[in-house]
Amino acid sequence: MLEANIKLTRILPSIDAELLKPQPIKPGSGWPLYSGKYNQSLIMQLKTKILNQSYKKINSIVVIKKRNLLLEEYFNGSSRASLHDPRSVSKSFTGTLIGLAIRDGYLKSEQQKLDEFYNLKQFKNPSTKKDNVQLVDLLSMSTAFDGNDDLMESPGNEENMYPTADYVKFALDLPMALNKLNGKQWSYFTVGTMLLGDILDKAIPGGLELYAKKKLFEPLDIDSLEWARMPNGKPFTGGGLRLRALDFAKFGQLYSNGGLWKGKQIVPRAWVNKSFRHLQTLPADRPGFYGFLFWNKTFKINGKELEAWYSSGNGGNKIYIFKDIDLVVVINASAYGTSFAHQQADQILEKYLLPAVLNTSSVTK
Repeated sequence: MLEANIKLTRILPSIDAELLKPQPIKPGSGWPLYSGKYNQSLIMQLKTKILNQSYKKINSIVVIKKRNLLLEEYFNGSSRASLHDPRSVSKSFTGTLIGLAIRDGYLKSEQQKLDEFYNLKQFKNPSTKKDNVQLVDLLSMSTAFDGNDDLMESPGNEENMYPTADYVKFALDLPMALNKLNGKQWSYFTVGTMLLGDILDKAIPGGLELYAKKKLFEPLDIDSLEWARMPNGKPFTGGGLRLRALDFAKFGQLYSNGGLWKGKQIVPRAWVNKSFRHLQTLPADRPGFYGFLFWNKTFKINGKELEAWYSSGNGGNKIYIFKDIDLVVVINASAYGTSFAHQQADQILEKYLLPAVLNTSSVTK
């Protein structure tokens, strides 16, 4: 049939060549500027795909190489002042605050158990297994709670929590899974990261929010942020902490530096090292490992393997940290709920940004 031989061709809009060039970095970024060479042609190829919507809903890209600002790009109406909703990227900040609270003596260690913070007999489904959930299990998403955000039928799926009036009660009422042991099996569990925030808020005089400001945000010169909130008004530490793109880069660089920022040890180096461990092996459909609320995977560029620790959030939001080459990459995106968002972010990194900053040829086939 004639119709079978007809091919539909997508006609992409033409783009002003000036818009494809790397955006000049304006003064006042707070970062020294990178003065070395990089492959600008690859950046122009990437921007073409973002501007013609081959890569969708990308809002900002920041690249820090050797602690200097190499690339600062904004799209879709965003700017340096924009606060981005990174969804679960901010889980990594929760892990940081646990480490700081242990350092400052508000928590004893990551081995503390849930029954040290709550009278669990007051909640549904009490059990020894629930009593024995440790902070380290919550940090590494390996509790025995019957909770898995990847399964809609899971009782502890985060979507079941959001309509409730009391997130903590929802969490502590959950049953424990019969086929899981604490610390042994990874499953993505936002509810558990929320619990870490509640534990912090109860343990720290003055609460979590003021503590985070004084101990983390002010030392990093982060003065513009918005917490997501629980129904009780407290900060929600399972996701949604909104920051500027350059401030997400500060957080990534802090960890790349081993917790050091401008000569001051903000986060204990030992906590950074603990956070960046292969504590849990991820499922086969997302190869890599999981530490303390950080993901891990290895990228291969022209035969060279580069290990990344990274924060990741719905929509394709990422903070990639390459300690071995002193590189931090931030991608802010709003492709929420799409199947392509994470793959798109990884592709931007692997095919364009990494080859560009390493000054190698493109891998865009």
